[in-house]
Amino acid sequence: MTRIGKKKKFILPGIFVFGVLIFIAAAMPGDRYFEIQKNLDIFATLYKEVNTYYVDDVNPNKVIRTGIEAMLQNLDPYTNYIPEDDIEDYRTMTTNQYGGIGALVGKRNGRSLIIMPYEGFPAHRNGLIIGDEILKIDGIEVANKTSTEISRLLKGQANTKVNLTILRFGNEKEFDLEIKREKITIDNVPYFGMVSDDIGYLKLQDFTTDAGKEVKNAVVELKSKGAKKIILDLRDNPGGLLSEAVNVSNVFVPKGSEVVTTKGKVTDWNKSYKALNNPVDTEIPLVVITSSRSASASEIVAGVIQDYDRGVLVGQRSFGKGLVQATRPLSYNSQLKVTTAKYYTPSGRCIQAIDYSHRNADGSVGKIPDSLKVAFSTKNGRVVYDGGGIAPDIPVERSYLAPITLSLVNKSLLFEYANIYRLENEEITSAKEFSLTDAEYDKFVKWVNTKDYDYTTKVESTLEELKKVAEKEKYYNAIEDQLKELQKKVSHNKESELLKFKNQIKFMLEEEIVSRYYLQAGIVEASFDYDPDITESIKILNNTAKYQKLLSGN
Repeated sequence: MTRIGKKKKFILPGIFVFGVLIFIAAAMPGDRYFEIQKNLDIFATLYKEVNTYYVDDVNPNKVIRTGIEAMLQNLDPYTNYIPEDDIEDYRTMTTNQYGGIGALVGKRNGRSLIIMPYEGFPAHRNGLIIGDEILKIDGIEVANKTSTEISRLLKGQANTKVNLTILRFGNEKEFDLEIKREKITIDNVPYFGMVSDDIGYLKLQDFTTDAGKEVKNAVVELKSKGAKKIILDLRDNPGGLLSEAVNVSNVFVPKGSEVVTTKGKVTDWNKSYKALNNPVDTEIPLVVITSSRSASASEIVAGVIQDYDRGVLVGQRSFGKGLVQATRPLSYNSQLKVTTAKYYTPSGRCIQAIDYSHRNADGSVGKIPDSLKVAFSTKNGRVVYDGGGIAPDIPVERSYLAPITLSLVNKSLLFEYANIYRLENEEITSAKEFSLTDAEYDKFVKWVNTKDYDYTTKVESTLEELKKVAEKEKYYNAIEDQLKELQKKVSHNKESELLKFKNQIKFMLEEEIVSRYYLQAGIVEASFDYDPDITESIKILNNTAKYQKLLSGN
């Protein structure tokens, strides 16, 4: 009886919600009302039967949430249900603010390590460094905790204290450290600086509150340092607040310029957003760098710069997320993030990928057939197309890591060796100038050859697949000798590949080492001489004739 009574208590809220939805559906036109009523009736009776007769107890929260999420996933990837338990994480994502110690923590070979202490925040001020292992948080051992669980233990109200037990790389004895949490605000612009005497560079990694103000301040500061040209790096920026996309665009385009238009089912919500403030500079030569993971607000800014011929786009085609979301309150302090409109750049194009549910492994939408594209014109008459992201004016082929480099990264061997290097070298030259000598790279090679790691090249995996198909289709005996000869020729040798891909591995290792001394800023500055997107950006900015001709529409 107790079990049945317990189940009935779970049924009542479902019936109540069902009744409310039926009431809402009653306001719909005839056929649509019937379809909604019918399917809600099916859902309610189905849940009642499952709850009553299923062999095990049914968790109503889990079952209903699964149903909700499956329903929303059928619409688009960006319409999401946010239960009360996840509201705080959602706020952190949209504001870049939380109460904590100000450090990125992650797992490396099963250990919970400080991956990056943010400069100027409690973790950094209290001496935590990259590679420090967290053993306990307030006496709770974290060896078997996930990164998410560890993050929640570290977060808390500002001005509260958290006690950490730390084991530092190279030491055998652990130590305790008490840190007072603070309100952590992660900058939208984590770095800006000069890449040459007259070219300023700024990295915009988010569009949360004050993104426009941060970009404005960075551009003003760069100009004061002598910048006569600007590189705005939007690579891998996932987007964020629509208002901040308008503010960032406004830094470079005149007051009153249309930035973006939104159009959706609720026509009262359709709106044209214009630049409201005086710009910082509408003439300074500008390059915007995009990647296949530059999305949403990033694409608005890139589209605005391209449509007004305000600057040159360099890199890869952007992600293709031209959908706008709004947050709607639900009962019990939960929320719905729902797609309400599509956005359109000043030329009139919607950059939403035609099929946003199927993507390449790198996040890109792949090639959109010409027959599905619609042509639009920029201010100077250049032809641009909709459907599938913003295409760069100067494409740069994406660089890929060799299998051996990926293996060294995934096995955390570059991370670990950087800790060893830091232990043995108290200081290094500036991040821009630092470079490993051949002798230092050889020392790394000797060390890494003592480690257990392996990988499979694409050619090796293809040959293995060919062998399986040949065996299945009874051709193997006929081509066995040739296959074995091919496998012998392409079989990788770690020592030779450490030399073959020396430049790539050395660059990745130098970035890791520089981060131990100069944190996030060091990683950015160390990449200047090797980054193909930045190299191409500098090249076009230094070629005034080509820059102007490209934007002129000729």
